[in-house]
Amino acid sequence: MTSSELDVVAIGDAIVDVIATCDDAFLDEHRLPKGSMQLLSTSAADALYAAMGPAREISGGSAANSMAGAAALGLRAAFIGQVANDQLGDIFAHDMRSLGVQFETAPLAEGPPTGRCLILVTPDAQRTMNTCPGASHELTVRALDEHLIRSAAVTFLEGYLWGPQSPRAAMLEAARMAHAAARTVAFTLSESLCIAGRREGVMGMIDSGVIDLLFGNEHEVRHLTGCGDLRDCLSALAPKVGTLVVTRGAQGAIAVANGERVEVPAAPVQNIVDTTGAGDLFAAGFIAGRCRGRDLRGCLEAGSVAAAEVISHFGARPEADLRELVSL
Repeated sequence: MTSSELDVVAIGDAIVDVIATCDDAFLDEHRLPKGSMQLLSTSAADALYAAMGPAREISGGSAANSMAGAAALGLRAAFIGQVANDQLGDIFAHDMRSLGVQFETAPLAEGPPTGRCLILVTPDAQRTMNTCPGASHELTVRALDEHLIRSAAVTFLEGYLWGPQSPRAAMLEAARMAHAAARTVAFTLSESLCIAGRREGVMGMIDSGVIDLLFGNEHEVRHLTGCGDLRDCLSALAPKVGTLVVTRGAQGAIAVANGERVEVPAAPVQNIVDTTGAGDLFAAGFIAGRCRGRDLRGCLEAGSVAAAEVISHFGARPEADLRELVSL
């Protein structure tokens, strides 16, 4: 393997998060299961937005959040994702670049608006996500920069983008480009696997050896494998990928690689405010540890610290100095 110009390039949803607090009664009124993720049409998103209380807008998207964390940890990071030529698209592009993440995907001149995720946070810090993908699901193979992908040590693919045919084809092509350059392909699972037909496609991709590094939380890996016991989930997935990482919230995280299993506790958090982005920042910390030569335990510990920082405040982007918190 030759040396890389970038540490990591991600392909995922280009989304602007709109975050507001609410009580359980609001979720019940709008028939929104607490802690869930659902896809909304533009009209449904408009209606929910009108009913929400005061909100703050922060650029988001799962893999984009991970790249924000990676850049904050000192990695050379890039992002490929589709926005529209509108105000939210300008906000997303500005936010990514201002964080030090390379973002050069051209905006759509026509078509749906830039995607947004309406996030409702209840007093127990649980977040209920309501996503209108918009332009992000219009990503095509033409948006890929082959030199960028081949030059990155890790290509990081996002599960939320797996469903639609066009971005799915783009991610598979990016994986092919990365492997042709002897690079690592990582994939992060998402709650969108619960949508009919997606689970089988993701398992097929894993079975075919496309993924070298797989991230998921305990709920996601249970759904993906159909196993009730976590040990069975690990046994079903670990032989199919080089490294398997499973986060367990307050119970910490587990990684399995080359027959080695390592488990770490969750990093302490004085006050949990908003769990949005916990898994995204965990992945950022783990990848940063990997790129800087940490062993499996060190990668898990870096991920745990990054996740702890992001759940201590609103929003899915780090606010504290992650490089100070995580020594790499």
